[in-house]
Amino acid sequence: MRAGRRVVVTGMAGLSPLGNDWASVRAGIREGRSGISRIEAFEHVEGLRTRLGAPVDFAPPAHWPRKKQRGMGRVAQLATRATELALADAGLEDHPALRDGRTGLAYGSSSGSPPAIVDYARAFGIERSAKGVLPIHYARFMSHTAMANVAQFFGLRGRVLATTSACTSGSQALGAGYEAVRYGQQEIMLCGGAEELHEIEVAIFDLMFATSTRNDAPATTPRPFDVDRDGLVVGEGAATLVLESLDHARARGARILAELEGYGTNCDGFDLMRPDEAGMRGAIERALADAGVDASDVGFACAHATATDVGDVAESRATHAVFGSRLPVFSPKGHLGHTLGACGALEAWLTVGQLREGWVAPTLNLERPDPQCAALDYVMKAPRALEVERAVSQNFAFGGVNTSLVFRRMDEVGRT
Repeated sequence: MRAGRRVVVTGMAGLSPLGNDWASVRAGIREGRSGISRIEAFEHVEGLRTRLGAPVDFAPPAHWPRKKQRGMGRVAQLATRATELALADAGLEDHPALRDGRTGLAYGSSSGSPPAIVDYARAFGIERSAKGVLPIHYARFMSHTAMANVAQFFGLRGRVLATTSACTSGSQALGAGYEAVRYGQQEIMLCGGAEELHEIEVAIFDLMFATSTRNDAPATTPRPFDVDRDGLVVGEGAATLVLESLDHARARGARILAELEGYGTNCDGFDLMRPDEAGMRGAIERALADAGVDASDVGFACAHATATDVGDVAESRATHAVFGSRLPVFSPKGHLGHTLGACGALEAWLTVGQLREGWVAPTLNLERPDPQCAALDYVMKAPRALEVERAVSQNFAFGGVNTSLVFRRMDEVGRT
């Protein structure tokens, strides 16, 4: 029998290139819409090969106090708005639990706000002057800016954790929050990830020849698992999930969306950049063991699948080694691009949403699976009706960081 308390999802929300609410994102996926576009600002960066990105239509709400925004770059704004919407979804706006220590926060991004980094670099690296630089500017680019700004905006007094682990930032935040609730350290954890689109983030992958250069056909890329894939497209966004102990959720009469049953994370210990099939497999197996379930109990998988040559092959083989050929698999990156520090949380949001509604999304632009990838049940072309009890969401990052989350479907009143 699993030790610790049961952990449930009582609220969730996201901001994405397909829209800023579940109805918009759901419609975009089901209608096969792409959030990828050609970015005019990238045209002026000398040496940048790609011109593609996946932006979010977002501006800070008018009701936000100006004072609370002083330390926010766009990445913190996205994180704060996603959290605000998730709290509303959970029925926790202005709830006493937010400020009496019962609620903690785990939040990640791959970096602070890039424009603030540029400003500091220009001031001290080029102009060699501190003139005009204010202490608040640091708050915008510090690595834990999303976490810190969310915490102060909502007056949280529980534990706070910043997960800055590139593309697993969001999923590691969910894992850390899950463990805090499961082992009685908090009753509620607000968990998620955020990223803002900027040429600094894009150039990291472009310099490694890992970005798609289908600049004149944005809607046809990225192409996860496809034989004609030519790289990833960087996107932006944020998502927050409210995790809560089952007893606490039931006591306040909360609507329950799903149970987070298991979490696995590890390190390849192999290479900073090159993914390792064995490490990926180990993280998935750890999550299943933590949940106390067999591979046969899982109904579908949300794959990381960035549309890079080596990454897609390694992940497909690791997934096949655990689940075999039977498991339906999809990746949302054809729709959303690779949202880096946000992707683990955004993809968990999508996984729970589909699990609840009984369907699984197709992978946009996947037309011919690469024969080098394992023979999985790739969902293509159209959504598939699929009533299952469990799903996994998996993410992998530079530095050999691997994560897997196991979600279980629950009904509206929190009874299995």
